[in-house]
Amino acid sequence: MNYKLLRKIVLENTSFLLTTHVNPDADAIGSEMAFYLLLKNLGKEVHIVNTSQTPYYLEFMDAENVIQYFDEQKHNDIFNQVDVLIALDFNRGQRMVRLENLFRQSTKLKICIDHHEDPEDFTDHLFSETTFAATGQIIYNFIKETSIVEIDLSIAEPLYAAIMTDTGSFRFDRTTADIHFIAADLLNAGVKPNDVYTKVYDTSRIGKIKLLGDAIQSLKLHGDKNDIAVMIITKEAMQRSGADEADTDGFVNLCLTIDSVQVALKFMELDEGFKVSLRSKGEISVQKIAAEYGGGGHRNASGIRIRDRKMDAFIPVLVERVRQFISD
Repeated sequence: MNYKLLRKIVLENTSFLLTTHVNPDADAIGSEMAFYLLLKNLGKEVHIVNTSQTPYYLEFMDAENVIQYFDEQKHNDIFNQVDVLIALDFNRGQRMVRLENLFRQSTKLKICIDHHEDPEDFTDHLFSETTFAATGQIIYNFIKETSIVEIDLSIAEPLYAAIMTDTGSFRFDRTTADIHFIAADLLNAGVKPNDVYTKVYDTSRIGKIKLLGDAIQSLKLHGDKNDIAVMIITKEAMQRSGADEADTDGFVNLCLTIDSVQVALKFMELDEGFKVSLRSKGEISVQKIAAEYGGGGHRNASGIRIRDRKMDAFIPVLVERVRQFISD
């Protein structure tokens, strides 16, 4: 990782625009806020513009409401007004959705900071480490190795949230000894782990709980050994519960708690097409399966976005592909 080059880019430029992927998670928002505060501490002009609203349970990281929801009339020109565009926690341009064309067409310096596999070449510089548990870990290491700023509580909390969530509360495979040392350092900076966990995982609206009931009712097992779980969330169920897409975060992980299940699939119907969340246990790489359909992510956690097929027709296709993959 060329942290010296990243430091040079940060110090030699004056204005920055940060963005992240559609439907941001805690690693996305936490990385944005940590890097925003880093840049502000250096006296830089910084904007955060996202294609999606911040999920309500992550708003605690943005107490001053600096994250802006993309508005075409308001933000059309900003992509060519700043010195540097920074893509955080994603490595494929299509994941910006409405921002993609503006980002690609900008003549300004573009960098990507990310930890996912199979990156697309859409920026001038890529700062990536796929063995890292979170993009927040890259930012932490960047700060520590360059001493560009001090990690105070304001920076430590979003970094902790980013790392905690992307390690599954320090239980996924990429939870290394280094991760625990990082967590300890962030706690020493004043982070209260119970507070962060409660805000992220134990803050729900009633609509989420109602939708979870519908999602569990839809659950079916497939495969030769009942080793594939399928959960379906329809637009009708979303409307009936009053929940939104952000409320479904974590639903698919419940399927993996079933003892026979090796791969879990959550299908969610959208206004345009649908999306699939894939999770797996052990050495089964759902990332490879997702890549066959234009998706991506990590070995045990990936996603697919489909716009040109019917969800009901695609479900058996993907289930059969997963069954074959497990058998092979």
